[in-house]
Amino acid sequence: MDALRRPTSVLFACNFNSVRSPMAEGLGKQLFGETIYFDSVGVRQGSVDGFAIAAMAEVDIDISHYDAKTFDDLEDTSFDLVVSLTPEAQHKAVELTRTMAVELEYWPSLDPTGIDGSREVMLDAFRKVRDDLQRRIEERFSER
Repeated sequence: MDALRRPTSVLFACNFNSVRSPMAEGLGKQLFGETIYFDSVGVRQGSVDGFAIAAMAEVDIDISHYDAKTFDDLEDTSFDLVVSLTPEAQHKAVELTRTMAVELEYWPSLDPTGIDGSREVMLDAFRKVRDDLQRRIEERFSER
């Protein structure tokens, strides 16, 4: 796929499908959901993080009812693009797509769950991840 053509379906992947990938899915749907299908998975089963829910609510995206899932839970694997947000997810995506015609991209992303401090310090880390993902999604999927 050349850099000017937008994919029609995108899968975001991270370690637990609890912070980065559901945030990216929610942002993608809000920004480009009328023209691009978005989904997300984790390498292992997790549950959506409360700070991720709070950070997304600040931009009017509700991920509180999101059910975290793994690569094994995918009913359809016919994505045009898989975006991995962690090294572990990138490795799993390479395995998954080894025999498929799909583009892979790796967007290294901060893990905000490793930040210690007050509630506000921790929430700021999640906001930073949200804002970085939004910038990258806008840059990658906007019409050129």
